[in-house]
Amino acid sequence: EIQKKFGIGYSKSNYTSLYRYLKEKGYTTDIMLKSGLILKSKKGNSYYDRFTDRLMFPIFDVHGKVIAFGGRVLDNSQPKYLNSPETQIFEKNTTLYGLNYARVSRQKEVFIVEGYMDVIAMYQAGIKNVVATLGTAFTQGHADLIKRYFNNVILLYDSDDAGVRAALRAIPILQSNDIKVRVLHLPDKQDPDDYITKYGVESLKTLANNADGAVAFQGKIIKQKYDIT
Repeated sequence: EIQKKFGIGYSKSNYTSLYRYLKEKGYTTDIMLKSGLILKSKKGNSYYDRFTDRLMFPIFDVHGKVIAFGGRVLDNSQPKYLNSPETQIFEKNTTLYGLNYARVSRQKEVFIVEGYMDVIAMYQAGIKNVVATLGTAFTQGHADLIKRYFNNVILLYDSDDAGVRAALRAIPILQSNDIKVRVLHLPDKQDPDDYITKYGVESLKTLANNADGAVAFQGKIIKQKYDIT
């Protein structure tokens, strides 16, 4: 059910399977290149698929239309995640993954997490008011989108150093748009997917109910840096 809901799929390991499929459907090479799904080889006039042998996540706009794709490797190769490039219909700074579902969740507050798997894990556990940025820092464009549907945010980034920095950058942007911010810091540097698997969704909800206000969170970070005595 979740696989169908989020359109999760797979890109074949053959480097030209999508190119040949789209060709058979009558799409021109020019349109394929503009979509970002097909790339031109550096040598000659051959073409190949951007995504190969990856778990695929369609990226939807707020109305549920597919505007791009993200792909995750199935081994340890890099990059772990790869997104479609920006196009005429896809801008990372004005797109939030999962907002098409979160906006109809009838909740007053929204969780902002880091990635596809966190959104999907939380949605599957029954938390449907959750969105993710797409491998980019939180921006004014994201805040404008949030403001249309929510006045309250819980930042639920990974609890590692990068996640802390991301939260500290997002807080002033949200606050400048009159959005109330709280920050949920999961223990042991876990991400939401790991935490739900280990402790269950009710435990996560309890932590969310007691999430720090923005100022309290910023204060905690300062206390970790300095001897305030």
